[in-house]
Amino acid sequence: MIDLVFSLVILAAIFLLLGAYLYWRRTGEVKQPILMVVLAIIAVGNVLIWTIPTSDGAAPVDLIEETQTAKTQ
Repeated sequence: MIDLVFSLVILAAIFLLLGAYLYWRRTGEVKQPILMVVLAIIAVGNVLIWTIPTSDGAAPVDLIEETQTAKTQ
């Protein structure tokens, strides 16, 4: 389930970047596309924070999955 959420966030970031480029090309405005790019960077950063392993070799997302499986047993 968490993998689905991460996939949707990455897809949203890609569409935000594409939308920012198209918005900039169509209107010539700069503020809105920059905000869209910043949001895409923040979204990708959040996914990276959750998936990159720490110094002990476990990613934070792995700890969530372990906790959920422990609760169901």
